[in-house]
Amino acid sequence: MQFHQAILQVGSDVRRLTPGRLNSYDDLYVDFQQDISGLTQRLNLFIHPKQDVVIERLELQFVLNLPAQARFFANGYQSWSESRFFSVGETIPRLRPIARTRMGFYGDEYISLVPRGKGKLHAWTYAYVEQPGGQITLFGSLNEKTGFTLFSYDAASGILTIRKDFEHFPLQHSFPAMDIWIGTGKEKEMFDWYFERMELPAINAEPAIGWTSWYRHFVDIDEAKLLHDLDGFATLYAESGVKTKAFFQIDDGWQTAVGDWRSVKPAFPQGMAWMAGQIRAKGLLPGLWLAPFVAAGHSDLVRRHPERLLKDKTGKPIRVGWNPLWKNKPGMFGPGGWYYALDFYNPAVQDYLSGIFHVILENWGFELLKLDFLFAVCLAPPPGKNRGQVMSEAMDFLRKLIGSKKMLACGVPLGSAFGLADYCRIGGDIHVGWEHSVLAALRHRERVSTIASLRSTLSRWQLNGRAFHNDPDVFILRTEGQNLTPVQQNTVLTINALLGDLLFCSDDVSAYSDEQRCEILEAWRLHGATVTAVSDLGEDLFRIDFQEPDQKKNAYCAYCNLSAVGKQVGHKQISLALLPFETMIVAVYTPSQ
Repeated sequence: MQFHQAILQVGSDVRRLTPGRLNSYDDLYVDFQQDISGLTQRLNLFIHPKQDVVIERLELQFVLNLPAQARFFANGYQSWSESRFFSVGETIPRLRPIARTRMGFYGDEYISLVPRGKGKLHAWTYAYVEQPGGQITLFGSLNEKTGFTLFSYDAASGILTIRKDFEHFPLQHSFPAMDIWIGTGKEKEMFDWYFERMELPAINAEPAIGWTSWYRHFVDIDEAKLLHDLDGFATLYAESGVKTKAFFQIDDGWQTAVGDWRSVKPAFPQGMAWMAGQIRAKGLLPGLWLAPFVAAGHSDLVRRHPERLLKDKTGKPIRVGWNPLWKNKPGMFGPGGWYYALDFYNPAVQDYLSGIFHVILENWGFELLKLDFLFAVCLAPPPGKNRGQVMSEAMDFLRKLIGSKKMLACGVPLGSAFGLADYCRIGGDIHVGWEHSVLAALRHRERVSTIASLRSTLSRWQLNGRAFHNDPDVFILRTEGQNLTPVQQNTVLTINALLGDLLFCSDDVSAYSDEQRCEILEAWRLHGATVTAVSDLGEDLFRIDFQEPDQKKNAYCAYCNLSAVGKQVGHKQISLALLPFETMIVAVYTPSQ
């Protein structure tokens, strides 16, 4: 890999910057530092304007001629975005036009600086290239607070471009524009070095297990249902003797409308403080879902305070998306189901959220908040800010509101959650089947899909314990109300138990058979395993290498077949036959060998 050029565009004037020196112009100067040490380097650009300027483009380019066998890891725009390896010359699917009005804002569909087309691959915050032989070259931003960082590779030209989200970005003061780390070597070592240089605060939380209402009831929850599920889960937890702390999290459906967080549904006649007390009395920690930066069109918040909504350049409220589970009433600006982003920089919005968090955390007594749809806050940055700055400031705000309680971030650009979220989703929602065929046909990267969620879990595993505790979403063991086969359920359970520090289920645990009880207890036991490597073997076949808890001398691996066809894998001079969707755990080394 060879440095090619650095480009800074100010207005219509394009400048080419030289590393290792001050680049001085009439209107600004750029301190461009390049520190090379062996197979690693760090590039830091600090822009010092001498007058008001408008930055249109800032990018670094490298010559990177990759062989056809190389693969590019494309980290998606936010936590729901499917993230996986792409072969050189492959195309990242773009959302079909028919779906863009309802789903386009979830990802990077409307971000103009993203390259499109065959052989044009891109990633956000970090990316890495896997060369034949197993070594990787990792490219990572050390500072997303100044703006999101886009990594794109053009197979035709062999150019890797690192670009900041600085279109039409006004600058009046000195600004730390870009801080990039690049390293080539073994995967674990490169990720260790990358996160060491990021200097994130220590994660102030422990790995945990728990239960969530979402996949069992979706929005149809009430006091009686949750008390029944609480009793079943708490009983199993107590009988198991597991020492890991456990959450019981109430998901979407407790509020009268998304955005009206002080208004509890009549289905909870004794209130949410009482519910939190019941959870705590069972020896569990209470958790609650809310989406702080969005509001349903039929909510009182939207009807009474439309001035609090985020607006586009024409002054029209921004529709974030459409949710069929939120369409029970017509909205303020149209039919039911549409929801809108809130204007984070409106003081009334911040005051409202401060009050809500105080009520939920202090008055009601919840210990964990699952904060969802967070990406919505940065869809239309105000003058003088870019998307990454808004997302970073919003996450800082939420962290201060939560204080010592725990945050589970969801639907968030991951770089903005580094060092701030205690737990963070690293994949999309699982589905009650293996794939959501309609959303897959629409090429929706943020879709509800079990296989897409697992691909992201297997591909973003390196973040676990470094950036936050990974939440791979839930596993389901029940037979009713879902379409996963037992083999598929076991694969979800095993992958989540090994790669997720937050391990949630969403079943009526009291109805588990003896076999299902054994499965969940085994998952809780595996939850403390030390994962040493995850290998993408291609064609939806993965290998997870790990050591069991308290058995550091024993080494195992799990072969995970996510595809609908059987696979043969070679293991210790024998051939293993994996059924479609099957995961098989085998010994790599035990002292008896």
